Amino acid sequence: MNVLSLQDFGVKRGRRQILGGITLDIAAGEVVGLIGPNGAGKTTLMRAALGLIPSQGRSSIAAMTARDRGRAAAWMPQSREIAWPVDVEILIRLGRTPHLARGQKMTATDQAAVERAIVRMGLEPFRHRTTTRLSGGEQARVLIARSLAQEAPLLMADEPTAGLDPAHQIATMQTFGQLAAEGRSVLVSLHDLGLAARHCTRLVILHDGGIAADGAPRDVLTPDLIRAAFGISAYLKETPEGLIFQPLEVLT
Repeated sequence: MNVLSLQDFGVKRGRRQILGGITLDIAAGEVVGLIGPNGAGKTTLMRAALGLIPSQGRSSIAAMTARDRGRAAAWMPQSREIAWPVDVEILIRLGRTPHLARGQKMTATDQAAVERAIVRMGLEPFRHRTTTRLSGGEQARVLIARSLAQEAPLLMADEPTAGLDPAHQIATMQTFGQLAAEGRSVLVSLHDLGLAARHCTRLVILHDGGIAADGAPRDVLTPDLIRAAFGISAYLKETPEGLIFQPLEVLT
């Protein structure tokens, strides 16, 4: 079963075609890494797929009502600024909003989802801290937890590991893997190709306004594709601990 389906999908800005001819299906149980150079359209694709900006073609999620979209997909944008000085737990509770009718109080089911998100992101000691007093990395973890609390079939996260230390980067990607093992799916944009290689079940490269490659990490991170999309050379090796990818040099 697909949790997201894009058919002949594209985005224009004015007269300029940013993305076009994109067909992409994401099935239950996948961690799909969306990679590509700066300006390739990763954020644009995700926002358009959610119906947040105008698009061409068809997105199965954008076609839904706003309420159904909130239940079908959780969205974590790049922006990490938390404007309201509320407690961590209160902010994470906002992830349950799509499941509540107007004026409805949270149920035991909702609170259990919040607790699971807090535990997954290791935020138990922070639950009563004021969010605006946290570090940037701590705030990022809180916002990930808010998205997790939504417990939608699909989590879409735009650069969720940016600003996190290595331990929390790995822990976040492992959490996404756990979600996939439970039957949910993740579409995550990443610039860290090492994390993408090790933790994604599938990679999609955006380049020149479309999909340049889509497949298993070892099949996508080839020397030719990496040179064409990123202009670099890299070291790629299968090890007992998993796939290792290390960028080496900028190619001229």
